[in-house]
Amino acid sequence: MTGLGIMMIAIVALAVGYFGYARWLEKTWGIDPNRPTPAVEKNDGKDFSPASRWTVFAHQFTSITGAGPVTGPIIAAMFGWAPALLWMIVGGIFFGAVQDFTALYASVKNGGKSVGMIIESYVGRTGRQLFLLFCWLFTLLVIAAFCDMVANTFNGFAKDGSQIMPNAAAASISLLYMFVAVGFGLYLKYCKPSSGVQLGVGIVLMVVMVTAGIYFPVYADAVTWRYVVFAYLFAASVMPMWLLKQPRDYLSMFLLIGMIIAAVIGVCIQNPTLNMPAFAGFTVKGLDLFPILFVTIACGAVSGFHSLVSSGTSSKMISSEKDMRLVGYGSMCVEVVLGVVSLIVVCAAASNGVLPSGTPFQTFSGSVAAFLTEIFGVPHQIAACILTMCVSALALTSVDAVARIGRMSLQELFMPEPGKEKTAVQKLFTNTVFSTCLTLLAGYALCIAGYMSVWPLFGSANQLLSALVLTGLAVFLKSTGRKGWMLYAPMTIMFAVTMTALVQAVIRIIGAWMDGTFVWMIHGLQFVVAAALIVLALLVVYHCVLKLRDAAPIVKRN
Repeated sequence: MTGLGIMMIAIVALAVGYFGYARWLEKTWGIDPNRPTPAVEKNDGKDFSPASRWTVFAHQFTSITGAGPVTGPIIAAMFGWAPALLWMIVGGIFFGAVQDFTALYASVKNGGKSVGMIIESYVGRTGRQLFLLFCWLFTLLVIAAFCDMVANTFNGFAKDGSQIMPNAAAASISLLYMFVAVGFGLYLKYCKPSSGVQLGVGIVLMVVMVTAGIYFPVYADAVTWRYVVFAYLFAASVMPMWLLKQPRDYLSMFLLIGMIIAAVIGVCIQNPTLNMPAFAGFTVKGLDLFPILFVTIACGAVSGFHSLVSSGTSSKMISSEKDMRLVGYGSMCVEVVLGVVSLIVVCAAASNGVLPSGTPFQTFSGSVAAFLTEIFGVPHQIAACILTMCVSALALTSVDAVARIGRMSLQELFMPEPGKEKTAVQKLFTNTVFSTCLTLLAGYALCIAGYMSVWPLFGSANQLLSALVLTGLAVFLKSTGRKGWMLYAPMTIMFAVTMTALVQAVIRIIGAWMDGTFVWMIHGLQFVVAAALIVLALLVVYHCVLKLRDAAPIVKRN
């Protein structure tokens, strides 16, 4: 099988999913383009800020497209390209994109509430509190990991003290993005250019920033960049969406979409042969295809984190309900394309069924940089700078969304019951600055203390979050008289996948205890986290399933 054949299969399938299945969901549940959205009704210039459909798409796409769609498929290729491809296509169309769209839809129909607050409306306060606690702890892990990843990507010095120009250039470009985004946001708000003018200005700014960053790299070590990244996260969490996050995501979209287009063109022109078997077996290197394949591919097919973006930030930017399919379903389809490209790249770079050495990012960026050099004639060093910037953007545009969502989850966790006044503690924890500082400090502490001890459980936690979200959304659909059977299989399968993975993790930890290799700071932490995830998940699912079983559809629905 060649890369071009796989690419065509994926693109056609995703197009059918977007124009067929997603449109059917839209018609089945109902949208009203004339109904004011929460962004319009509650426009406060901070969290609620209406934007054009492509600006919201840019935010959704850049926020959900983290490291997962690159690293996941590349690692999962050890089982063969066919299982990975099949899961990305099927999972993307019927699981991931449906979850993202449904979460966005439910939030817009419920005044811009997050999934946690929606669960309270249809399941109860206990379910809400458990879910929000799960979400907040999950965001801390992502903040710690992605910030460390970005800081190391920006590190301008090798171990021997020599300078690494591509890293420094990527750091310089990112700094420019942070500051230029504010000016671009002011321009969009007060000059209100047409979509065509906005597009043109955005492309020009991107070219200028990339060029300036390459010619004026900023050299600093990883520790310094860690401080810079956390300072940026604070700004991105408290500043109005229109002033920093929206314009930065819009500008970042050009880089990421450009990277994907370049990779797709490279695959189409070179049509590489896949040097990996279609199927390598149900057990590879002691790992079982079920559940490892599903947990590993993660964002390349379905990710619980996406639902937090859909309901936490994107729903507060939607100007018209007719934009929800593009934003919620469409952005996930594009992310699947990135995952498929990553799979093709690593399988083409393999030799006799053996995956190439190096990290997944190194394999991906090296191959795409080669495409830019061979096909478009871009000098290798410049291509390396651009790809390094794109790789860092994958993490940075996700982690700033995670930081904001973490802050909002903590605030919602301490929100009083409807009709009750806030206590002194609740006033403190619902304060934007305090909740942001607490979230970032906790994330920084985890980053310094060594998040890698619990990072192996990230995939399971992410997929488990998806199962919980799908279950809560199924309750919403049934309670509002909408068909929800299309969520039953995804939520059941995801719950089975993640619980199996967590139970296997616990068994491995017990095995380490039995054979004397148990390390408290590693296995002990993993056991505590795995046990907590299992208990929290069972409690949330229990409350949701009870409501799903007993929920009586209401007559009126919005």
